[in-house]
Amino acid sequence: MTIVLASCALLGAQALPFEPPHEFGQSITGAFEGWFPNADGSFNLLLGYYNRNLKQEMEIPIGPDNRIEPGGPDQGQPTHFLPGRQWGVFTIRVPKDFGDKKLTWTLTINGKTTAIPLSLNSLWEVEPFREASGNAPPFIGFSASGPWIQGPAGKAKSLTAALAEAADLTVWVADDATAPLAGARPRTPAVALSWSKFRGPGTVTFENARPPVEKADFDAPPSTKFTGKATTSATFSEPGEYILRVVANDWSGDGGRGFQCCWSNAEVRVSVKPARGESH
Repeated sequence: MTIVLASCALLGAQALPFEPPHEFGQSITGAFEGWFPNADGSFNLLLGYYNRNLKQEMEIPIGPDNRIEPGGPDQGQPTHFLPGRQWGVFTIRVPKDFGDKKLTWTLTINGKTTAIPLSLNSLWEVEPFREASGNAPPFIGFSASGPWIQGPAGKAKSLTAALAEAADLTVWVADDATAPLAGARPRTPAVALSWSKFRGPGTVTFENARPPVEKADFDAPPSTKFTGKATTSATFSEPGEYILRVVANDWSGDGGRGFQCCWSNAEVRVSVKPARGESH
């Protein structure tokens, strides 16, 4: 069965439902959130997904069952899919002369195939760096002095770990602490962090996938009012190359309440070696 979905910037209340939710055995659909320009004239296509397996994380290796074409099959998409709706997970950079070309992201799982078109249709331009209230995404850094990552097209840090040894994961964050358009100013920290596996051959276990962000003082980017630090660790079941994703949400929450702002993504690429004293 093939489902072709029209590309759309989805509102927070929408859940890409063409069938009722189930815990297991269902399809995964890519979600085209929209596109935004880069300073050099190129463009970023912003994508997430909807995993209808509400209690099942799924693996779909790059290849016939997880491909973005033309130019693929690998264009930076995840191979590990968390349950439910995941907003703005990754971007694809396309050149300034991309014009009216299209890409297609096709996913096949549990005998079900879905495909979505990706384009620069003017109806789907989004602004992931500033919301109507003036709110901007948090900054993420891997040291107290940066460099700083802001927005959904995050950059990567690399590290090496040994199998069965925990890899330390520490990030510093800064935010403008702008309250949502409606409602009282929240009492929670201005930034919430979450870690997940993006790619990799084995299971990743986080000490705390949502580590608390504690206030910390450091020289932060301009126009930020809140600065904090969060630490967790990860262990890996198999050696190999992994990509971990960390997302920093401000008070606007997951998917920015459907307004495609304001969160930031970053990646950690981990090369996991065999346990000390072992060889493969």
